[in-house]
Amino acid sequence: MPTPPQHHPLPWRTIGWGGAALLFAIPFIAMRFSPEMRWDTADFAMLGAMLLVAGWALELLVRLARTGRLRAILGIAVAVGFLTVWADAAVGVFPA
Repeated sequence: MPTPPQHHPLPWRTIGWGGAALLFAIPFIAMRFSPEMRWDTADFAMLGAMLLVAGWALELLVRLARTGRLRAILGIAVAVGFLTVWADAAVGVFPA
């Protein structure tokens, strides 16, 4: 007896974590082409930690939020938080 076709949802987790890996790789690649781009280990560690926290937060909210609207709102909140921390780390938006 043939097996019924399997439902293959969009690979959102693969797309999300792949996007995070791509964001992590961009500064590494840019360092090869631009002498102004000088990141050290601490910079990559900070970006990696930020991407992990944002990714885990998105994973958690997708599991806990019941509606697509709530997921979108919380996803935007995570993205805004990520960008705010990134901007502050880059140029010091908020005084220390």
